[in-house]
Amino acid sequence: MISKLLMLGAAPETRGSIATVVDVYRANGLFKRWPITYVATHGDGAASQRASLALKGAGEFASLLAQHRRVVLHVHTGPYASFWRDSAYILAAIAARCPVILHLHGGDFDRFYDASSTPSRSAIRFLLEHSACVIAPSQRVVSWIRSVAANARALALPHPIAIPQIERGAQPNLIVFLGRLEAAKGIFDLLDAVAQLRDAVPDVRLACAGDGDRIGVARYAERLGISDAVKFTGWIGPSGKRALLESAAAYALPSYAEGMPVSLLEAMAAGVPAIASPVGAIPEVVVDGVSGFLAAPGDVATLSRLLRKLLLDHELGARIGAAGRETVRLRFSPERAIPQLEAIYAELGLRANAEPVRPIHVDLKKAA
Repeated sequence: MISKLLMLGAAPETRGSIATVVDVYRANGLFKRWPITYVATHGDGAASQRASLALKGAGEFASLLAQHRRVVLHVHTGPYASFWRDSAYILAAIAARCPVILHLHGGDFDRFYDASSTPSRSAIRFLLEHSACVIAPSQRVVSWIRSVAANARALALPHPIAIPQIERGAQPNLIVFLGRLEAAKGIFDLLDAVAQLRDAVPDVRLACAGDGDRIGVARYAERLGISDAVKFTGWIGPSGKRALLESAAAYALPSYAEGMPVSLLEAMAAGVPAIASPVGAIPEVVVDGVSGFLAAPGDVATLSRLLRKLLLDHELGARIGAAGRETVRLRFSPERAIPQLEAIYAELGLRANAEPVRPIHVDLKKAA
């Protein structure tokens, strides 16, 4: 049996799904039930702060690996620079004959791979195939992994999403957007849709929570004549996000590319009726007209029409919101998602501190 697990990922309150997922792990007792040492290898802030955190994380990792020698390494990583940054840790663990759980976040791995050079693609395949287990956020990403790395032991494991206790009564006509302010996320399309909506819903408001091209988005809203209806909060943490969703009548993510967006799942978990693009793994979660609505990227007319339906038909909004919340509860709640991860830990020979929550057997050989 192995008595130690090193988990590598983002520092708390860092933007992105990694810090959010790890926070749910911690809040639901995963770190108490298993001998986990968490090492933050990256985070937000100035360049000097990020460099200091990276050096500190590398030092902690090297010290722990030398001290325990035989550990399980659980690495949370994303595509592009994130993957290459974390590859050094993965290679060190492989060289030390330590099992590696490579936990992928985000949906751009196929584009990342396609844009890479031939040697880089070989390196990506090597890391995928030499990890003991590759965790993907959706079945779509699993299919991609198997298409480029036939010997990888890949499986889909849902991000755990906290299900908040929220009493939703009558809501103002507030639409919420959670994400980076850039064209690829569909924010300019959303502004166009809100402008078209103003005649039917004069008091419509749009809250944009995220960083990015705030100036460009604000100027576009001004050109459309809706600057009075658009509010920018900047990036917000868990408490701010919860408060915003409690007052939302609809959530919109008209993105052109996604994986399994955590913000969408969080909105659905809060009972907010959602409209999103049928890209990435979103169709695995949103059943059009049942647990949410789907609008093709760039289809402003459909996006505006669906927003109008949700804002004017409160019963429809409540029904869609309730169905979305139930979808997340059944598939992504911590009590559903975390035992699957604990089963992987046990399968790799890790010894628990306490009895895992509803242990489930996972055969990593069949995951290949």
